[in-house]
Amino acid sequence: MATGQLEILVRGQGLHEFTGEIERWLTGQSYGGDGLCTLFIQHTSASLLIQENADPSARVDLENWLNRLVPENDPLYTHTMEGPDDMPAHIKAALTASSLSIPVMNGRLALGTWQGIYLWEHRHHRGKRRVIVNLTQ
Repeated sequence: MATGQLEILVRGQGLHEFTGEIERWLTGQSYGGDGLCTLFIQHTSASLLIQENADPSARVDLENWLNRLVPENDPLYTHTMEGPDDMPAHIKAALTASSLSIPVMNGRLALGTWQGIYLWEHRHHRGKRRVIVNLTQ
């Protein structure tokens, strides 16, 4: 078993692919067998997602759809001290995933041809997000 932490740089709200960072971390474990890679994001206003990585319009459509579903400045929100994007970000994170499990086969992530691993940043800010990576053999 191996555990690590990655810091993912985000440029603002949206889907940020970090499949390569996970693959590099996995390669660094010098593990060529089968197992399970578990990812966990340590934040309540961002989430994790496996999604198509070929056509960027799929990501744009997802982002637009979720923004329409959970708009900013809804008068029902009472948690507003951190800005108009904060409460919607918490709702979006609650509707999506804080962890992912990906099989590892022969030391490689068993992702499909068009699948990528994304951090879905729900706030507008730029910065770093922490993701815990665990490899169970």
